Amino acid sequence: MGSDPDGTPRVVSLVPSVTETLLAWGVTPVACTRFCEQPDIAHVGGTKNPDVAAVVALRPDLVVMEREENRLDDHAALEAAGVATEVLHVTSLDDVGPETARLAARLAELGAALSPDAGTALASGPAPTGRGVRTPGVVAFVPIWRRPWMTVNRHTYGASLLARLGVTVAFADEPQRYPEVTARRIAAAAPDVVLAPTEPYPFKPRHLAELEQFAPAHLVDGRDLFWWGARTPAALRRLAVELDEMEPGR
Repeated sequence: MGSDPDGTPRVVSLVPSVTETLLAWGVTPVACTRFCEQPDIAHVGGTKNPDVAAVVALRPDLVVMEREENRLDDHAALEAAGVATEVLHVTSLDDVGPETARLAARLAELGAALSPDAGTALASGPAPTGRGVRTPGVVAFVPIWRRPWMTVNRHTYGASLLARLGVTVAFADEPQRYPEVTARRIAAAAPDVVLAPTEPYPFKPRHLAELEQFAPAHLVDGRDLFWWGARTPAALRRLAVELDEMEPGR
């Protein structure tokens, strides 16, 4: 709609992991969501309730969205206002390279001066180093919500990340990607470990005692588990080290 005077495209990111990735590429969005952890960038609401009018008023060249994190209604409203969008969809490690490459190509078309490896560093799928790859068979319960308990099945980015490290999520074969499960079912699944992420539910040390009823419980950085993009290679390495320290299944 209108690049800045220096030719830099005006980009709005409605996806926290995309905001982080753009900054790693040397592209500073003109706005992002309040969940993006960037206090110096204007905020335009949340991922599920962005201020569409505020986004339109910024006259962005591109708004980046994600099929699951953002709502179809907001996408439709932006399109109706004549705002260009790029909708990404990542459900596994294998998606990260192609989707980030597609975003990098779109930004390059708009004249963004990207870092040399933008969109290519992840194309081959990063591999962990060290002792992080364990014999498949370790089962982890990964709660993403509490009261009721909710978790992830195998067709999610977080589960794919753990699978690369030799860990299978409990309830991997559930038909829903984010199933609700009871305490009785969790206990029956007999996980080797509970990995309690700090988001989307803000699990904290005080919650670990409750989770210990199922298996030894550990906090993990929810961003490392669920934010894909520039974070992915380092997240794999960090999680590999953390799993080694937990020693589940050894």
